[in-house]
Amino acid sequence: MPSGPGPLGITLECMGLRTARIRIAVSAAVLGAVVLTLFATGSLPSAAEVRDFGERLGAWAYLAYLPLFVLASFLITWPILAGAGGLLFGTAAATPLTLVALTAAALAQMAVARRLAAGHQGVLLPERTRSLEGFLVSNGTLAVMESRIVPALPFALVNYTAGLTRLPFRDMAVGTAVGAFPKVFAYTALGGSLGKLTSPEAIVALTLLVVLALAGVLLVRRQLTAQRGMAS
Repeated sequence: MPSGPGPLGITLECMGLRTARIRIAVSAAVLGAVVLTLFATGSLPSAAEVRDFGERLGAWAYLAYLPLFVLASFLITWPILAGAGGLLFGTAAATPLTLVALTAAALAQMAVARRLAAGHQGVLLPERTRSLEGFLVSNGTLAVMESRIVPALPFALVNYTAGLTRLPFRDMAVGTAVGAFPKVFAYTALGGSLGKLTSPEAIVALTLLVVLALAGVLLVRRQLTAQRGMAS
């Protein structure tokens, strides 16, 4: 008897892949439209508004920070949110809070992408991004850690891409918590030093960001050299 899926099974699989791609495309378009609208209308809160909001919440601000950070991360780049945390709580308190919130945001975005993939993860990404997929799956936690250091690699892109692969959630969580820690400290320190960017804390934060950017460039060069070596 012949083995493997029959014509009907192949047709259903193709339909499922097409449906998953449509869901992802529509979701990306809606999210992009919302983000563009926020920036075009100037709807993002100012530093003063963030501070006033936190003061009104009082002690509840510590509990509200994590869920609000996760929700806002779908629309606002995370360094802005980390800076807001530093502004509200100071660097010492905001750094661990933001690290937990950032890790939760990464897992949430990954989970959304995996839900949209509907069991088709590993076959949905376009050919030009397969190298990123292979790097994530093959290297796991280390790949996520390195992606958090590379300056030009968007946080959300890694999360959504990971959701379309077979990367375990545990690798995403550990890699984000470890790899993002220096940047989390730097951005919360800058937020806490807003208005006094010549303070020692702000100078340390800016220096750290420069060092991390250089380290990210070296990591990219190392990966490119390794890929060329494997190709040859």
